[in-house]
Amino acid sequence: MNVNPSFPIDAGTPVHRSRIAEWLRKRRWFILFVVTPTILAGLYYGLIASDIYISESRFVIKSPDQKRSQMSTLANLIQTTGLSGGQEQTNEVLTYVRSRDALNALDKDPSIRSLFSSPYADILSRFPQPFSSNSFEHLYKYYTKMVDVRLDHETGTAIITAEAFTARDAYEINRRLLELSEALVNRLNDRAQAKGIAEAQKQVDVATTRAKFAQVALTQYRNAQELIDPAKQALGVLEIANKLTSERAALQAQLDLTRRTAPQNPSIPALRNRIDAISAQIGAQDRRVVGTDQGIASKMGNYEALVVEQHFATENLNVANAALVQARAEAQRQKFYLERVVDPNLPDMPLLPRRLLNIIVFGAAAACIYAIAWMFTIGILEHAPED
Repeated sequence: MNVNPSFPIDAGTPVHRSRIAEWLRKRRWFILFVVTPTILAGLYYGLIASDIYISESRFVIKSPDQKRSQMSTLANLIQTTGLSGGQEQTNEVLTYVRSRDALNALDKDPSIRSLFSSPYADILSRFPQPFSSNSFEHLYKYYTKMVDVRLDHETGTAIITAEAFTARDAYEINRRLLELSEALVNRLNDRAQAKGIAEAQKQVDVATTRAKFAQVALTQYRNAQELIDPAKQALGVLEIANKLTSERAALQAQLDLTRRTAPQNPSIPALRNRIDAISAQIGAQDRRVVGTDQGIASKMGNYEALVVEQHFATENLNVANAALVQARAEAQRQKFYLERVVDPNLPDMPLLPRRLLNIIVFGAAAACIYAIAWMFTIGILEHAPED
């Protein structure tokens, strides 16, 4: 076989390598800013990123006082799905679950901090993350990324989703959040009930005090004036005076008859004495009622004022007690309760991260940024003045 000495056997290898090097040199920025980050993202999501499990629960807040019989079919549907009655309470619960107070309650035995720092989590996913500390504020920011609460306006249900690095941890976080939500609804009920009843109870206390003072004042007046019921006692005195007046009239008629028929009758002085004695007694009885400062009539005004005060105080107390009973019934009627629609589930497979999708999105984003930067650079070079 003849060999041409001007064409060495290995001459193609350097040429091929130089072409590859030239191709890489021309595309070095694309490789640096697009290919390399995409490869790194593929390595992270494909080999390093931890599995994330998601547990979900749903609930509605309702009131036992749902007058469906007085509502239309559409209103019944809305009431049944929880869009009315407990909407405000649902928003309060969702706000609480998003709050630092809920995180404080979760950061106890077992601490949610330890669940987020699970050994099953990779270094970029676990808490504390790179460039963050173990402080509560950083924990709260991490918590808002791992726990989501929202209201499904189509069904009217509130949704709690909790993410963790094991299925049991995700279930545990969701279960505890649901229990905290139920406890919050109970506290809201107790607060509303206490607020509604407290004012009614205050009115009862005021009315009770007034009734007691009225009764004590009336008793003291009776003891001081030695009277039980001036009206009845005055009526008794007047009845006695009327009887004495009738008796005196009869004696006066007998005296007049005796004087006409027997002027010298020895019984005339006795009749006259009896008439004078009865007249004196009638005067005494009249003075017991009227005519003096110690008469019953002079005591009637104060007594009647005290009786009227006692009557109004008693009526006020009865009204206040009825209002208290109504307030308690109203508080019970307006009581809300959390009804679980879906209990927290124990996931049997991780739903995150979406590895392939994340790699594609990351690569596409890097390519878009590179394309924008390339077009921007080309535009600058085209408009740059030539030397």
